[in-house]
Amino acid sequence: MNTKTIKTSTQIRESTERISGSEAVIKCLLSEGVDILYGYPGGAIMPVYDELYKYQDQIHHVLTRHEQGATHAAQGYARISGKVGVAIATSGPGATNFVTGIADAQIDSTPIVCITGQVGSHLLGSDAFQETDIVGISTPITKWNHQITKASEIPEVFAKAFYIAKSGRPGPVLIDITKDAQFEEFDFCYKKCDGIRSYKPLPKIDLEKIQQAADLINTAKKPMIVWGQGVILGKAEEELKAVIEKSGIPSAWTILGASAIKTSHPLNIGMVGMHGNYAPNKLTNECDVLIAIGMRFDDRVTGNLDSYAKQAKIIHFEIDFAEVDKNVKTDIAVLGDAKNSLSLLLPLLKSNTHPSWYQKFKDLYAIEYEKVIKDDLHPTKVGLTMGEVLKEINIQSKGEAAIVTDVGQHQMIACRYAEFNQTKSNITSGGLGTMGFGLPAAIGAKMATPDRQVISISGDGGYQMTIQELGTIFQTKVAVKVVLLNNNFLGMVRQWQQLFFDKRYASTEMTNPDFVAIAKGYFLKAKKVTKREELKDAVAEMMKSKEAYFLEVCVEKEDNVFPMIPTGASVSEIRLE
Repeated sequence: MNTKTIKTSTQIRESTERISGSEAVIKCLLSEGVDILYGYPGGAIMPVYDELYKYQDQIHHVLTRHEQGATHAAQGYARISGKVGVAIATSGPGATNFVTGIADAQIDSTPIVCITGQVGSHLLGSDAFQETDIVGISTPITKWNHQITKASEIPEVFAKAFYIAKSGRPGPVLIDITKDAQFEEFDFCYKKCDGIRSYKPLPKIDLEKIQQAADLINTAKKPMIVWGQGVILGKAEEELKAVIEKSGIPSAWTILGASAIKTSHPLNIGMVGMHGNYAPNKLTNECDVLIAIGMRFDDRVTGNLDSYAKQAKIIHFEIDFAEVDKNVKTDIAVLGDAKNSLSLLLPLLKSNTHPSWYQKFKDLYAIEYEKVIKDDLHPTKVGLTMGEVLKEINIQSKGEAAIVTDVGQHQMIACRYAEFNQTKSNITSGGLGTMGFGLPAAIGAKMATPDRQVISISGDGGYQMTIQELGTIFQTKVAVKVVLLNNNFLGMVRQWQQLFFDKRYASTEMTNPDFVAIAKGYFLKAKKVTKREELKDAVAEMMKSKEAYFLEVCVEKEDNVFPMIPTGASVSEIRLE
């Protein structure tokens, strides 16, 4: 007789019972502590949804309005909680609609498990209705994937999937389950995975490399740290802070590393990269030792590799050996988990300060403030700027909000100006640059942390790519705050067209709908701001709302985001105008 009541994960693991493959899927999820998943039903996954119906009191299923929205919501959930996000969809177009979110999770190292239904195993390869080889399609963009054709495979595959997704350098895993495997019965027993013979997620730390790194840091005259998301994924925020404070090293961050250290920390000298701060970009090519921690030297950070930090000794703290020497040749590579590596490094460091070197960062910041920041945050022009919207949000959130952004100018402005007082507060699409990421990711983030203020910030282009997820907000009553910075342009592309294509604005100006009317059509509170004097009260009303809220702010149409490193240029060629 099947047991239909589940009390604890321990009981699940110890039990052996004859059940269907679809029920086994649910029990596997419960064993892994999954209490929420995002998805969209369809024919090939319907048996699992039928079982899910029976477990509504234990797993909350969120019906997104598009399968891509499900993957981004799972990402937002994972990024802010540190847990594995889960998304589920049917075969064919349901599965292929997962692809963008999976690719985004892969390049940004986000742990999600995606479950897809598949046609019956006897139909595989026959071009059956809604058959798509999602395993073949997703192989280049997953950490691991597997197709299940027998129900008996389900427990082991699910256990491996969750282990692989969250261990070492995290990433997405896809499980494709044929429909007959979902119906088939077998004797179920679940055991969590704690290791795979051919898979070593944590490299053994070489203590000699740690000592070499410490010796180089201790003798450096102009050292600089650049940290990335590896610090957050490795829960190494306190260790990083201790290393920075003991060594006295000016420290910058990549956009995915933002919030690991408080924005206000005196040794936090800003963001590196294409639209990063002037000082850390310029001085990358003046430092004598560059310490990279949990970052991968992607092209948006380095600019022209032929002229990137050629004068510096490079120390790279990294969990993934494939990233070492991939783009930038290192002098000392310390493989390992950031938390453990920095803990071992800390006692070997000498207490130090670098006053004259640090002063260079302050001097260059002053130049950036006069040429860029002052006009962004305290504009004299008539129209509103994106920067002053972020400033008002900072004032009213006191730096405690989680900011979830789409991709474009608003993303760079948010990363530059948002104030963060706690980690896991900047959730954005980094490596893939996915327009449409922000709204569904904010839904997942808010559901993971209902007591936090979660604010989605989008531009009018990306927002319309997943605008249908307003329906998910309405149905679930999730109290996410949605801020739309509307300039009636695909702003980042328009900026490039202005600067490099003689203002030929080809297909970038947008004729937009009535966004407030659309929000109200989904029964959301909504307001539109067109004047500076309206902004403070509108943001206050949004922040005080206990429900979801949509705020459209009309900003200057042709404002640009500076500083900027042109494509192919050196970081030291960063432009202020």
